[in-house]
Amino acid sequence: MENFNKEKYDRAKKQVDELKGFYIHLTIYVVINTFILINLYLHSDSFWRWEHFITLGAWGIGLLFHASKTFGFNPFLGKDWEERQIQKFIDEDKEEMNKFK
Repeated sequence: MENFNKEKYDRAKKQVDELKGFYIHLTIYVVINTFILINLYLHSDSFWRWEHFITLGAWGIGLLFHASKTFGFNPFLGKDWEERQIQKFIDEDKEEMNKFK
């Protein structure tokens, strides 16, 4: 029973650490990109140029991947996909076994 509680605690601690890491990443993203955009706005003649938003966009994509990992959201290879693949391999194994009966 003690091992079970320790495993539950370890899993919960890992999830909290992942959440903490994501929120730190999000905070740094907001602070740094706000600083960059304010600096560009104050020191640039034409603010609305796509080149000014490359960092915001590229880092934002990375942040989305971090969020999807942290919160378990994966539209391409989610839980349903895993279950379908597992069932597919089980069915293939059953067909292979039936060939030798």
